[in-house]
Amino acid sequence: MRKEEKVSFLKDPNHVLEQVIKNFIQESQYNQRTELDRGRYWEEPLVGFASGADPIFYELKSIIGSFHLTPREVIATSLREKGKISLLSEINDLSVISWILPASEDTRRSNRMESEYPSKFWAYTRDYGEACNNALRAHVVQFLRNLGFEAEAPLLLPSYQFFRDHKVGWASLWSERHVAYVCGLGTFSLSDGLITPKGVAVRIGSVVTTLKLKPTDRRYRHHKEYCLQFRNERCGKCRDRCPAGAITEKGHDKDKCYEYIHSEPLKAKRVEYGLTDPPPSCGLCQTGVPCEHEIPRPDLIA
Repeated sequence: MRKEEKVSFLKDPNHVLEQVIKNFIQESQYNQRTELDRGRYWEEPLVGFASGADPIFYELKSIIGSFHLTPREVIATSLREKGKISLLSEINDLSVISWILPASEDTRRSNRMESEYPSKFWAYTRDYGEACNNALRAHVVQFLRNLGFEAEAPLLLPSYQFFRDHKVGWASLWSERHVAYVCGLGTFSLSDGLITPKGVAVRIGSVVTTLKLKPTDRRYRHHKEYCLQFRNERCGKCRDRCPAGAITEKGHDKDKCYEYIHSEPLKAKRVEYGLTDPPPSCGLCQTGVPCEHEIPRPDLIA
């Protein structure tokens, strides 16, 4: 990027980054279902931003666990893995970029029709669609590094882990859902999914950078504000959709969910679809529910 282009970028970096993300999803071959029908895995993304110093990032160490990384710890880990840890003392500003990838309408429709296993479109979206998400993570990181900023996608760190914690059950070093919440992109559902303006049938990605960005306003007052069940409207549709019985009025049982999505019958179904060593997928609780593709009845939110 030429000097004048960088100057122009820095005048409104939030807008430029939002366009970089949207353009990638619009144009990239990673977002084409070439394995099936050349449809699209993802519709236009939503993008949000947060300051790396937002206090909620530190509160997540209590909410999730001390192992959950702060944005500064993400950059520190990245620098350490590249042998550049000495640069950390020079870093003042940190920002987080988060995006929502809404599943395409035909993918949602196909999964809506299922009651025991994910549809073929949904299984492929969990596999190839998440590969697209990873490519987007790498694309945003490289874009920022080319401009001279440090940047890292936490889920692409070699040290990233997913594990079982004694307090919260299955967890990881970086929760994309919680980070998206901090970035103003949605609130949590009974099923633990994130209800966004594009619904709960989504995947999420994020990047931490040393570029200073303007935080997105959080337009909600409670972390479960968009869920009908927690607005005393007695929804529970996701509970009825769960084939594993992992969702009750008490919330989401991660162990039951994990056992089901890693079960042999479900793995056999994904292999039957033609996937090789596919990642676990289900998503029935994210389709056929009022929050599938929107915030349900937003007019009733006080």
